[in-house]
Amino acid sequence: MNPDKNPHSILQEVFGYAAFRGAQQAIVEHVAAGGDALVLMPTGGGKSLCYQIPALLRDGVGIVVSPLIALMQDQVDALQQLGVKAAFLNSSLDAEAARGVLRQIHKGELDILYVAPERLLMNSFLSMLEQVASGPGIALFAIDEAHCVSQWGHDFRPEYRGLTALHERFPQVPRIALTATADAPTRAEIVERLALEDARQFVSSFDRPNIRYRVTQKANARQQLEAFLESEHPNDAGIVYCLSRRKVDETAEWLKARGWDALPYHAGLDAATRNTNQRRFLREEGVIMVATVAFGMGIDKPNVRFVAHLDLPKSMEGYYQETGRAGRDGLPANAWMTYGLGDVVSMRQMLDSGDAPEERKRVERQKLDALLGFCESTACRHQTILRYFGEAHPGNCGQCDNCLHPVDTWDATQAAQMALSCIYRTGQCFGVAHLIDVLLGKKTERIAQFNHHTLSTYGIGQALGQGQWSSVFRQLVAAGFAESDMAAYGGLKLTETARPVLRGEAEVWLRRDAEPARRKTSKAERSANAREAYAGASDDPLWQALKDKRLELAREQGVPPYVIFHDSTLLEILNRKPQTLDEMAVISGVGQAKLQRYGDAFLEVLEG
Repeated sequence: MNPDKNPHSILQEVFGYAAFRGAQQAIVEHVAAGGDALVLMPTGGGKSLCYQIPALLRDGVGIVVSPLIALMQDQVDALQQLGVKAAFLNSSLDAEAARGVLRQIHKGELDILYVAPERLLMNSFLSMLEQVASGPGIALFAIDEAHCVSQWGHDFRPEYRGLTALHERFPQVPRIALTATADAPTRAEIVERLALEDARQFVSSFDRPNIRYRVTQKANARQQLEAFLESEHPNDAGIVYCLSRRKVDETAEWLKARGWDALPYHAGLDAATRNTNQRRFLREEGVIMVATVAFGMGIDKPNVRFVAHLDLPKSMEGYYQETGRAGRDGLPANAWMTYGLGDVVSMRQMLDSGDAPEERKRVERQKLDALLGFCESTACRHQTILRYFGEAHPGNCGQCDNCLHPVDTWDATQAAQMALSCIYRTGQCFGVAHLIDVLLGKKTERIAQFNHHTLSTYGIGQALGQGQWSSVFRQLVAAGFAESDMAAYGGLKLTETARPVLRGEAEVWLRRDAEPARRKTSKAERSANAREAYAGASDDPLWQALKDKRLELAREQGVPPYVIFHDSTLLEILNRKPQTLDEMAVISGVGQAKLQRYGDAFLEVLEG
């Protein structure tokens, strides 16, 4: 270690900070002295300094392993702005530029080099590093995003498994593995896979007190998103996460049409478009990136003021890491998410239909269940997140949705028994909308078709309204009492955990979702309300999207649009927003033939 340098002088002179934060100083001193370290520190906690300063303190070049080729340039640009001799080596460089970087390494002209794991693990590169080690020297190896080594994690990268070669070939070079999110099993796997058994572990608090967490029931997700943006982030940069590439494209286009500076990002776009959009997001103010989870890991933009989820992430780790991209500067930021029963069904179907081994599916289901528990929890959001990561929280945060607006709970045991019994007696193959119609005793063609008006559960749930029953089913699915059956278009079936409830051996307490007060209306009022609803629909982009789809189908068939569906049917589709073919089937004006012919097309519009 260079005796003329010390951590504080570099912190102040190079990076411009007066003091270290949290465990930064202890980590820097430990690694600078030659020790291995595993660092768990939340996004925005200052992980980069934990390896950058030791790299400058020690002789030789610091090698930083990063899975993010597109972001290496920005990291290097930032360091070069500070006067640090930094470079990157990845597939984006042409042959001449790459040779130039290699010459700098051999001459000892670099302080820090960023490299992708695939490049680092090439035999030729490792051999080159051995020459450097015996010459100018290697200061350290920093393994960023270390959770990528875990096959049970949310961002598994197979190439990370080969990084044990660093310890085997360069046993005297200190290693520091860093991640912003890892539960206890993932942490243990990082230690095992990277041979860090003797490394000192530095685990900072996972709490991000500047982030306000909110989960809201999904109604019209796009409109809810825009209301959130208009009221709290009219000119701010942020990220909107969607599950599918198609939804990313359509949401970005919709926001753009509504006047927002929105850009799409997903793996289906060509590299030039992704890089251009990412650069705009990083370099400009007020840009909204609509993305899949392909975007975000390692994002260094400090003033991301919000992260919004229009679909459920796959796990608590994923949610924590994605929301952690907001408020890296420590200023107030929002983590906002819409959530509904359809999300639960979609995520579980994705898990079940995947090609992963059953053991991995089981772990992923457990992780999803933990996230669903977070969504439905009535407790402080910060407490729930920290509890998942094995950390205690001193008390309510006083700023998440549950702390600001405490949720009432109610003894829903009897309602749960009704709902679960209805699932069972209808054959465990019908969607929520049909089950609710049975419980409410509605006289629909579909109920008559299946003789469900003869069931003991028919009409027994009239004490609750449609919205309340929807909440009951959503929470029962989230709690694991029922699950979707892929073979029945998302129809619900019981799980083993439903048995004690049906037998009266277990209580069920659910959160009480507020329902607007209702009063009887006159025929004239109902007519006026209908006109108002129709007029209101004309301003809804989803209404126009439904009409556009109807017109497209009508032109294909060579018939007037109303032959496809009447306006009254479209309006009911707009208001009820069915999420499965089974739910679409109960819409007035949707018979079996039209359901088979047009159902999927309109569901795709609603999903957008």
